[in-house]
Amino acid sequence: MAAERAVKPPFTFRHLSNKKINFLEDSKIRDLFMKWSMHGRITVQVFSFDQCFQSYEKDSFVLAFFQDPNVLANLKVLSPLPSQWTTLGKEVKEIEAEEVPCNQLSILSFDCLYTEGIVRETGHITKCLDEFYEDFVISDQLRQVLLLEESDKYQIFSDKEREEFIFHIFKHLCLGGVLCQYEDTIDPYLETCKTMYKELVSVQKDPDTKDIRIISTVLKVTARDKQYKDKCGKSRRPDFQTPM
Repeated sequence: MAAERAVKPPFTFRHLSNKKINFLEDSKIRDLFMKWSMHGRITVQVFSFDQCFQSYEKDSFVLAFFQDPNVLANLKVLSPLPSQWTTLGKEVKEIEAEEVPCNQLSILSFDCLYTEGIVRETGHITKCLDEFYEDFVISDQLRQVLLLEESDKYQIFSDKEREEFIFHIFKHLCLGGVLCQYEDTIDPYLETCKTMYKELVSVQKDPDTKDIRIISTVLKVTARDKQYKDKCGKSRRPDFQTPM
């Protein structure tokens, strides 16, 4: 008789409330977040788990995360109106988890901003005539590259580079919040991006090749607490998104 296949125990989580996040306590970065209208709208929360995780298990892992009692009691989410942090407090019924590539070991991929004239040698960002894209006023070539696919310089970043976690951080910092005061030079964006990225991902040296590689798995998650139907009977799903 064939041996029964061992059943893997479910993922369980523990909230590490005392974990210090250095960049959130950095006074220089805090001042920049205020200038970029992002202060109080970015948080890092840390939970630990003991079971072995493989990337193919991302859906079951994320669903277990949002259904864990310790997560329900401690995870903070930002409500839209009024904009404030509140405890999740309710079990998630459905999730969508998308793995975000995380392979870059430096900010060298942004050097093309200099070589393509988006940023001058002095570090100043090249200005342009005002354009409007959704809720953004685009007054320099950096935001053209980040937002406008029809821009002549949009292709300086490949689709693969734009998918990288470090690019998402950089873009988020450059675009900022609703009342963002944009920088005239690129250094504050690059240095803040580098500091955040370095703290958010983990690296490991290969014992054979001695090469440094990133061992973190980054997931973009859409979580739904229920399903409901609109007046036409079409299924609609309220949701919120969070990176993990």
